[in-house]
Amino acid sequence: MTERSDTLNNQAIILASDGAYREAIACFKRAIVIDKENYLLWYNLGVTYRDAGSLLDAENALETAYRIAPEKEDVAETFATICLMQKKLSKVQHICMDSLDLNPLNPHMWNLLGVTEFQSENYEEASSYFEQAVSINPYYSDALYNLRDTYSVLGNSKGEAACNARLKEL
Repeated sequence: MTERSDTLNNQAIILASDGAYREAIACFKRAIVIDKENYLLWYNLGVTYRDAGSLLDAENALETAYRIAPEKEDVAETFATICLMQKKLSKVQHICMDSLDLNPLNPHMWNLLGVTEFQSENYEEASSYFEQAVSINPYYSDALYNLRDTYSVLGNSKGEAACNARLKEL
């Protein structure tokens, strides 16, 4: 019987959901040998590496998935988030900007840009990115919390209160 990449992918997902990461990773790698340009296999491998605690391997797999399918917003967001977890802020910014070139209405990418600026202590720039995310999705809780915290650092008590009011509506 010939192995198929979709069957191996499904098997790997089941293994990963049971916490058998090493076995899941082996399945994904076998599937990738069969279908090297399938972004979903690379994406799932990256997520599994992340869940197994191997951020560098996750980054590498997600970078390949992103190279194959840069238009897939979930791939770009996960790749950027893994880079953020490793404090690779310029890489996060590059991924977000490229993704926003394809879809400027993605609030998650605006939020991630805000996080990079906040971590770099560029609070004014961070607030403008968070504001952009919230203007696209007024009930995006992560962006609202981030905007509130940024307003707090900037001493903008009115903005902070507005964010708190919106968060209470959720």
